[in-house]
Amino acid sequence: MSVAAEMIALLQRAGERRAWPRVRALHLPPRPTPGDLRGEFCAVELEDDSLGLSYVLLDDTWAELTRQRQRFHLAGCDALEVASGYGSADALERTVGFAAVNALTRCLFQRAGFAPGTSADSIGSLDPLPGESIGMIGFFAPLVPRITARGARVVVVELRADLVGERDGVRVTLDARELHACDKVLATGTLLLNDTLDGMLLHTRHASRVALIGPSVGCPPDPLFARGVTLLGGNWIIDPAAYVEALLSGSSTAKAARKSALTPAQYPGWDTLADRAAR
Repeated sequence: MSVAAEMIALLQRAGERRAWPRVRALHLPPRPTPGDLRGEFCAVELEDDSLGLSYVLLDDTWAELTRQRQRFHLAGCDALEVASGYGSADALERTVGFAAVNALTRCLFQRAGFAPGTSADSIGSLDPLPGESIGMIGFFAPLVPRITARGARVVVVELRADLVGERDGVRVTLDARELHACDKVLATGTLLLNDTLDGMLLHTRHASRVALIGPSVGCPPDPLFARGVTLLGGNWIIDPAAYVEALLSGSSTAKAARKSALTPAQYPGWDTLADRAAR
């Protein structure tokens, strides 16, 4: 079963025990500025103020969502039905569906009185050691110096051929098989949207730590932990209204959220949380 199918099934099961809130709105950022890290995510907002994010800069997703605003006027819609779009082959349905999956996950956590811990660093608690090879799925360029300064090498698996090469302790390759030799791996949450997660994780089985990070990593953890991911790093939104205001204006959302980290040892499990949420 795919990751999407597993997550949707978990949401369906929880929804049978206690009804989900409906969708209040889909929020889209303004036109992204090239090179700017703002405007990368849309948000689905539920009627209980829960927010879930999804990346909108894959291909022409942002432009098409903006052009088709009427199609995605979701006020009052069944949130689980919207989340089911995450399993669609349609890129727009998948993007918006994933945001709804994240929003419903936040709703369940909130109902159950559970919150992930605060992130200790920006590199997924990988603790790179001298001589280790650290894999990156996606080029987290700002994070590279923090790893190489510790004496570790970096192997980046990329889709862009123009980035391939080796320089300053960093090797960029198109061959995911090079992850086999990596001691620890840092992966972007975009893998959850571009249908490459399972394929990439096949190459990380020898890594002692696999961190999946990004603002949109707010989905049901169970299928990811079952596949060998050892840490989920996301954004825990602490002021939904301020977050939406910042997202819509294209300004920084940093003050409205904190960086979170969740490991299997800290996580009680979906069914346990669903039991608590149903009371």
